[in-house]
Amino acid sequence: MVVRLQNGSQETVRLIGIDTPESVHPTQPDECFGPEAAAFTRSLLPAGTTVQLELDAEPRDRYGRLLAYVWVGEELVQNWYMINQKLVQSGYAEPLRIAPNVRYATEFERLAGEAQAQGRGLWGGCR
Repeated sequence: MVVRLQNGSQETVRLIGIDTPESVHPTQPDECFGPEAAAFTRSLLPAGTTVQLELDAEPRDRYGRLLAYVWVGEELVQNWYMINQKLVQSGYAEPLRIAPNVRYATEFERLAGEAQAQGRGLWGGCR
């Protein structure tokens, strides 16, 4: 995803701790549930959505992308949720543990287990 920072610059952000099925690879076919995962992510983050980025131990990957947990919510209501977590919980992503950025890895693994047990998302349609 691409975000615009407060200083006006744009950054490509990779969601830490999760792996969604591929749906935009230029030379590979869509993976099972890839288009659905992409559509769900877009529904959570329509253009212009204000987000807060939470970094972990390593702020960038080897491709220079900013690595973050992405939070969305309403400032006055304090009703924030993490996109990374929502994708796993809803069955649109699998946990991906890559040290040292593992702050929420155990939680993501627990949520994926619940999603898998209930056949949510890719767990019901692809496995």
